[in-house]
Amino acid sequence: MTETKTGLEVQETHKHDHDHANCDHDHSADQDAKAPVKLTQEVDIKDAGPCKKHIKVSVSRADIQSRMDDHFKTMVTDSSVAGFRPGKAPRKIVERRFQKEVAGQVKNEVILASLEQIAEDFDIAPLSPPNLDPNSVIIPENGPMVYEFEVEVRPQFDLPSYKGLKLIRYTHTFTKEEIDSQVSSMVEPLGTKVDKKDPAVAEGDYLLLDAIINDGDAKVGEIKNLEIRVNKQLAFRDGVAEKFIEQIGGAKPGETRDVDIKLSSVVTNEALAGKVVKAKVTVKGLQTLELPELTAEILGAFGCKNLDQFRELGEVVLKRRLDYQQRQSSRNQILELIAGTTNWELPQDLLRRQAKKALSRKVMEMQSNGFSDNEINARVRVLQQDVLKSTAAALKEHFVLQKIAEIEKLEVSDDDLNLEVERIAQQNDESPRKVRARLEKEDLIEALAVEVIERKSLDLVLDSAEYTEQPLPNHDTLITGTAEADAAPQDQGVSKE
Repeated sequence: MTETKTGLEVQETHKHDHDHANCDHDHSADQDAKAPVKLTQEVDIKDAGPCKKHIKVSVSRADIQSRMDDHFKTMVTDSSVAGFRPGKAPRKIVERRFQKEVAGQVKNEVILASLEQIAEDFDIAPLSPPNLDPNSVIIPENGPMVYEFEVEVRPQFDLPSYKGLKLIRYTHTFTKEEIDSQVSSMVEPLGTKVDKKDPAVAEGDYLLLDAIINDGDAKVGEIKNLEIRVNKQLAFRDGVAEKFIEQIGGAKPGETRDVDIKLSSVVTNEALAGKVVKAKVTVKGLQTLELPELTAEILGAFGCKNLDQFRELGEVVLKRRLDYQQRQSSRNQILELIAGTTNWELPQDLLRRQAKKALSRKVMEMQSNGFSDNEINARVRVLQQDVLKSTAAALKEHFVLQKIAEIEKLEVSDDDLNLEVERIAQQNDESPRKVRARLEKEDLIEALAVEVIERKSLDLVLDSAEYTEQPLPNHDTLITGTAEADAAPQDQGVSKE
């Protein structure tokens, strides 16, 4: 079946998507200008599973015949038929000559008009194009034109009161040590790796390692000469060592330690999905980072005249990230309050298809909140480990905030998008034009618009909420390092040791 973007999607997506419809329809300029005539049609809508509807449509013969007649009237006047002067061929001959062509045009016109009418008349908000193949639909010689399809739709749920919610706001006052640590992290890209005088693994070190990964007695992976930054956690492409610093800390070159790696739920080998495997990690080399002296030249590169200004900049960055954490916590609380009143079952195939979009929105949100590329990469890597679960949470949040936006009639303007592009450009030290070009190339402008409308909805809810303040638990700016390697690679055969 061919996926066809039709009238059902036009109402849900941006207006510029309308011209992407795959149902060909050769309207003249005059026909396009006419007000559409409403079809007489019967529509039967049934549930076909979570977030899915089966729709059967029967369009009256009178409407089809009327459109056929309109086309033939035009053709009698305009068409050329062999043996007759232009516009002088009898109607019956024109009908026989152009029957197939006109039937195809009318069929596509009727399908498009029918789908647009369904979108207007029924509460159906599609998440993807309907699985409708126009070529499989036929106009019978007599009787109505009948077609049917299935389409994924947004879940329907009752939105409880979202104003005046009682929420917890987590607060934190940054210490001198935390600000100093942030200042150091900001100049780390200018640092130099040197051999460590005290050769024992500690957080922040650079570690060269080999590893053999086993599932029980079966070898599932092997890694050679991998360099990583030591953090509390280590995220591989397909798994996370959640206790990395706890299990590797203090190790010296030549020493081997056991490290547990929890594999992703979507790891290539399904038999290993979600499993905890054991890596025998051998320390081959150990370096530390020597930071540069904070000269006037380096401070100037950050727009600062002295160390005090640089520390103030570091504190601003920390506060922006705290604001991000506070908002994320509030989003989770709002979702929990609303999710408790409805069934949130979402189909697995929908989650897989939406995973990339959900992660793209998270990345843009973090970019506009001042996270570095390394921090964003680390957080995304953790989300990818259980991508279906993280996508389900993101989609539920999306549906709730979109529904609030509809109720409150919130919209995204061109100015809103321009401001957002400028924010991202400022954070990445790029020109707005370059950022917009990248977003357009990666087809992320719509995702950016979604992120903006969700923020507006969230602001509306948060502005009316009542807060109880509590200290922020487990405050960490960055707890995850990344490893550009697979713990259980696709081409690694399972073998017995």
